[in-house]
Amino acid sequence: MTTTTSPRGRRRAPSRMTRAAGKAAALQKPRVILALILLAALTGVMLLDGYLRAEVGGDERIRTGAGSDEVPDEVLAGGPILSFRGGRVQSVSVPDKTIALTFDDGPDPTWTPKVLKILEENDVPGTFFLVGSMVARHPGIVQDMVDQGSEVGIHTFTHVDLSYQSGARVTREMEQTQLALAGAAGITTTLFRAPYSSQPDAIDDYSWPVYKQLGEQGYTSVFVDTDSDDWKTPGVSKIVEWATPSSGKGASVLFHDAGGDRSQTIKALPSYIKKMKALGYTFTTVSGASQQAGSGAQEAGGRPLDDARRPGGAGGLQAAHRTATGATLYEGKALIAAVAVAEWTVPGLAIGLAVVGVAVMGRFGLMVILARRHHRQRNRRRFSWGPTVTGPVSVIVPAYNEKECMANTLKSLAQSTHPIEIIVVDDGSTDNTSEIAESLGMPNVRVIRQENAGKPAALNNGVRNARYDIIVMMDGDTVFEPDTVRQLVQPFADPRVGAVAGNAKVGNRDTITGAWQHIEYVMGFNLDRRMYDLLRCMPTIPGAVGAFRRDAVLEAGGMSEDTLAEDTDITIAMHRAGWRVVYQEHAKAWTEAPGSLKQLWSQRYRWSYGTMQALWKHRKSLTDKGPSGRFGRVGMPLVVIFQIITPVFAPLIDVFTAYSMIFIDFKAALVAWLAVLAVQLLCAAYAFRLDRERYRYLLMMPLQQLAYRQMMYLVLIHSCVTALTGGRLRWQKLKRTGEVGTPAGTGR
Repeated sequence: MTTTTSPRGRRRAPSRMTRAAGKAAALQKPRVILALILLAALTGVMLLDGYLRAEVGGDERIRTGAGSDEVPDEVLAGGPILSFRGGRVQSVSVPDKTIALTFDDGPDPTWTPKVLKILEENDVPGTFFLVGSMVARHPGIVQDMVDQGSEVGIHTFTHVDLSYQSGARVTREMEQTQLALAGAAGITTTLFRAPYSSQPDAIDDYSWPVYKQLGEQGYTSVFVDTDSDDWKTPGVSKIVEWATPSSGKGASVLFHDAGGDRSQTIKALPSYIKKMKALGYTFTTVSGASQQAGSGAQEAGGRPLDDARRPGGAGGLQAAHRTATGATLYEGKALIAAVAVAEWTVPGLAIGLAVVGVAVMGRFGLMVILARRHHRQRNRRRFSWGPTVTGPVSVIVPAYNEKECMANTLKSLAQSTHPIEIIVVDDGSTDNTSEIAESLGMPNVRVIRQENAGKPAALNNGVRNARYDIIVMMDGDTVFEPDTVRQLVQPFADPRVGAVAGNAKVGNRDTITGAWQHIEYVMGFNLDRRMYDLLRCMPTIPGAVGAFRRDAVLEAGGMSEDTLAEDTDITIAMHRAGWRVVYQEHAKAWTEAPGSLKQLWSQRYRWSYGTMQALWKHRKSLTDKGPSGRFGRVGMPLVVIFQIITPVFAPLIDVFTAYSMIFIDFKAALVAWLAVLAVQLLCAAYAFRLDRERYRYLLMMPLQQLAYRQMMYLVLIHSCVTALTGGRLRWQKLKRTGEVGTPAGTGR
């Protein structure tokens, strides 16, 4: 029997569809690019944060035992202040009875402010050799340091031994620190102290070229005369003793204001300053010591003659400081801003991802527990929905260009053990879908032709023309087992049940993408449905195999065209109307999954976007009372959390894992990843056991996590970007092959 009806929706001419497709494609490209930019930006923030913490680009090598044959003797035996003015090396010693108090490795938010307070209370200047990455992370401390009148120098950006680095890396370490200083305090500096350096006689043939290179660039390298060795935490008295020069000599004295527990340094510093003042010493900066040594002018008591050379004097900036201007200043401020973003973003993401990880693991546990309970409950010998449903039902098959699959679909229905009528709604096909359906000569098949109006309109047309009270809906690329319809309709013996979800399975699972989707269907979809069934908040009845009470569908207004996920939309509407929606695991249907990654992307993009549309459409259920409110406050949060939020953050978990493997601890990160994979594998194995599937497909699961899952995450991110930017997505027809030819899938 053939019937022709008018479409409920507007007619879509091929030319308009072509133009819409082109327009949609043009709109989607920027959104894909935006999604990738967001992911790249977050990756960049992580790399910046890792670089600041020496996780990226870190080099812990320290050179020892090298010769010094190429280093001039006057340098090895000279003073701790080394410059290359006019191309000539000059070595300067700190004048007698004078101390240049220097601090390495800061700024530190705990210890540096305490050091600054001690210096201020004792009216003593200090010279701080700062690590650029720490400057970028704590710019306020550097500003306080400069405002107080202390002098700053460079201690590289990442605290690496420069003797191992290339000339370009040396220059980069200096320039990045200068930018950090410019952004933090609006200055640059000419002072430099190499990490792991000590007295001038320790300069070797590998570090000497570095000092010459920097000297030619205008830097003054500062070494140590006297080392407090406070990093060894030997005790306050030892620190004071080791920091005291012998015989009244002047010295560049080394302390540390960062790099570990500096509580002993904080206790020793006031005692040390008082002791040295009592011995007649004066304190100055490195620049002040250099100027004193050059002029030889010094008043009684060891105080510099020129107050402008002292911190806080009339001269303002320290002699080694330069005011940052132009591009240096703006680039420095941009660096500080970027670091501030990283400092907030990365820890926040880490906390968020930890919460997501706990939630995902909790979901796995909840799924397994509830799925086990569901399986035992529904498979008890005494379990019954009520009196056996034996009355005929209407099976609606919406079809648009399904010539490859239509014959197989209808032949599978012909073997049904339950009485059915079959309504094929041809939604304006341009191939011979209708002719194939009619040529089979099946007496219980009616073909209804309509102009192209979309799947929801086709389903509604079928519902209006159905003769029976129970409606089974299936896709035109799906085949049923002989017992599928009978199993699917049995829950309707319970008058509270308004809809039933069947067990959709991947028929073309012998390819890599098919095997991946098979794992997803068994674990992600069907295991989920068992959980949602018991919680009475199942969000979606699959379009491939689902059944409804006809009156309930009409009461809900039919299949809506408001969203691209009409199956999710109608399912939520059934919940809100007070109907119970259940899962029937024994009602199996075999569907043809997308065979290419491009088609898979199109399908999942539509699913994800359509689900978001449906959730937004039914958002008022969050505040409703009764059954609608139950779904809104139970089902809606579960779907949002586990089908949108956690998958959106999942790529970041993978990025964090890859980041940790490459830059932090490969073994620990790999063990963590394998542990999560093992949990997922156990859940999948249990799901396969419940569905009586062969375990051999689980061998594909590690590769699925590495490739397939990433694609699904990107699809969801793409959908979120589309939703947030107010985009529209058209229905996309998938190319079918008709390879799912028989309903006998148990042996696959």
